[in-house]
Amino acid sequence: MSGWVFSAFYEIVRRIPAGKVATYGQVARLAGMPRCARTVGYAMAGCQDASVPCHRVVDRFGGTKACFDTLAPGTQRALLEAEGVSFRADGTVDLEQCLWHPEL
Repeated sequence: MSGWVFSAFYEIVRRIPAGKVATYGQVARLAGMPRCARTVGYAMAGCQDASVPCHRVVDRFGGTKACFDTLAPGTQRALLEAEGVSFRADGTVDLEQCLWHPEL
């Protein structure tokens, strides 16, 4: 995938407000590439731009990923909790409460 594809994902992720999350598939759909959730994951994992809040992207079950735990295990969760994102007892983000619903 070329850089412009990743750029499209980054622009969408920049719109996710603090306290909300989006799924990889949701970002792919919003970019007009509904079958590219895995590519969104690659883009988030490799992002070096601090203006892109990659930690706000989770899997379809609300799961966090170890690639965001750059400082210590649980970094992504800690960042999300600091923004007010709630987690369920099983350790996944409560998507019913925290899923971003952009106005298109």
